[in-house]
Amino acid sequence: MDLRLVGAIAVAFGLSLGSATPVGAQSVQLEQSGNTFHKAVCPHFTRPGFARCFAHVVTDAQGRIKTFPNGRPNFGFTGYTAQDLRAAYNLTGTGSKTIAIVDAYGYPTANADLQVYRSKYGLGECSTSNGCLTIVNQTGGTTPPATDAGWDQEQALDLDMVSAACPGCKIILVQSNSASVTDLAAAVNTAAGMQPYAISNSYGLTENPSYATFESAYNHPGIAVTVSTGDSGYGVQFPANSQYVTAVGGTTLTRASNSRGFTESAWSGGGSGCSSYEPKPSWQKDKLCTTRMVGDVSADADPNTGALVYGPTSSTAQGWMIIGGTSLSAPFIAGVYGDNGGAVNYGSNPYAAAAGALNDVTSGNNGKRCGGTYFCTAGVGYDGPTGLGTPNGPSAF
Repeated sequence: MDLRLVGAIAVAFGLSLGSATPVGAQSVQLEQSGNTFHKAVCPHFTRPGFARCFAHVVTDAQGRIKTFPNGRPNFGFTGYTAQDLRAAYNLTGTGSKTIAIVDAYGYPTANADLQVYRSKYGLGECSTSNGCLTIVNQTGGTTPPATDAGWDQEQALDLDMVSAACPGCKIILVQSNSASVTDLAAAVNTAAGMQPYAISNSYGLTENPSYATFESAYNHPGIAVTVSTGDSGYGVQFPANSQYVTAVGGTTLTRASNSRGFTESAWSGGGSGCSSYEPKPSWQKDKLCTTRMVGDVSADADPNTGALVYGPTSSTAQGWMIIGGTSLSAPFIAGVYGDNGGAVNYGSNPYAAAAGALNDVTSGNNGKRCGGTYFCTAGVGYDGPTGLGTPNGPSAF
């Protein structure tokens, strides 16, 4: 369980806490999962109409980002490698589709950082040099937007998780000018115009009917649009509440002495709930929510069981970090869609999956404000925090 409000760390502009990167004046909330401290790489509090990303980086008790030389430390939880995640979710193929990632702001070392990750885990080159990686701004141009350190770490996570799930997929990184819902929606439309197979979105805003005007940006028939459900526990976010997307929740993924080698429970930080206004897609059949229910599927997200990621650890250095959040699960699921490569009908594919195609997650919760219902409590079959479950191979996608 996350122990919220462990502490508040004031990060002043131009001042780094240990290896943390300065990202402007903000209040960074230090949190705790089990014995692991972590913090959101994007501030919890943003201006109205601005989204925040949902990545959480592991820190020490003072809020300094922990770095792990060579991507494999010799103490405590080591962070999951690409091979670990592929084994946990029974992924054996490489895929060949194109996956788009939408994020805010520029990331100057994206190409170089991705090559370190892929080389470390034998995933093959995917660079701007060989045409596998394409980086554009929200209008499709090549002039990058301004840089934000937290969103750089978000983008590093997204690129690495798509690569882990689908090593053979090409990647398009679309960077919006800012984290405003207007700019992000424009970036999604630009991504869709480049005809990817899937589009990953690892950000959100607390749902509000005023955001419905932007929903058309996430309505792209034949393209799998994955969206993180959040990182603050029970509650509904936009655009995860859209009827046109696959809303991806989070789990705690733990090694186990069973045939799978892993077990999962709902991550306490993942979002879920019954939308206050969004229409219910025809493939959702849960009984208590007459509108759109969030989420649909899930994957590892708990920072306490997060993934090793290579990217900016300070304003002047790159390194290996452990990062979690539903910002891990959404791009990973986009990659799983790419592994499958079949016809996509919005978020309906997992609902039509054969028995055994998903690992049912039956324990854990993301809050106590739902009266013990499946809105915030995992159980047998469908539930809000973990949806239908996690991938057991790509066939459900």
